[in-house]
Amino acid sequence: MSKITPCLWYKDEAEEAACFYTSIFPDSHIDSSYRSLVDSPGGKAGDLMLVEFTIGGQKMQALNGGMHFEYTHAISMVFECEDQAELDRIWDALLAGGEPEQCGWLRDRYGMNWQIVPKGMAQYLSASDPAASTRAMAAVTQMVKLDIASIESAYAGK
Repeated sequence: MSKITPCLWYKDEAEEAACFYTSIFPDSHIDSSYRSLVDSPGGKAGDLMLVEFTIGGQKMQALNGGMHFEYTHAISMVFECEDQAELDRIWDALLAGGEPEQCGWLRDRYGMNWQIVPKGMAQYLSASDPAASTRAMAAVTQMVKLDIASIESAYAGK
C-alpha cells in the first residue's frame, strides 16, 4: 500500500468531484469525508472539508480549499485502457463538461488534465525499432481521442 496520496484542491466542489470520478472508473468508491470543526478559508465550521476516495485502486483526497486554483499540464492523471471500448467509455465520461485536447489528453469539468491511453502505450512510443515508434508517434499526434487500432497499424507499418 502506497504512503503517497494525491490531494486535489477545489474551491468548494470536493465531494462533487470525488463522486464524479468514482462513478467513472472501476475499483472506485468514496472512503470517508470530514467536516471542518472550525471556520477556515475553505468554509465554515460544519462544512465539508475533505473527501478521501479511491479511483481505479488509487487512494486520493479532494480538499475544499475555499480558493480557486487552476491545474496545469505539469500534472495529469493517466488511465491505461484495456481496449477501445473502455477507452471510449472513460473518454466520453470524463469529457462531459470538459474539453478535448490532442494526443489522448482532455481537461475535465474540474480542470484536471487526463491522458486516456491504451495499455502499453509507452512501449509503442519507445520500442527498440525506432521506425515503428516514429510511425506510432506520428499517428498519435494526429489524434484527439486515441484510436488503438490506428496506433497499432501505424506501429506495424500497415
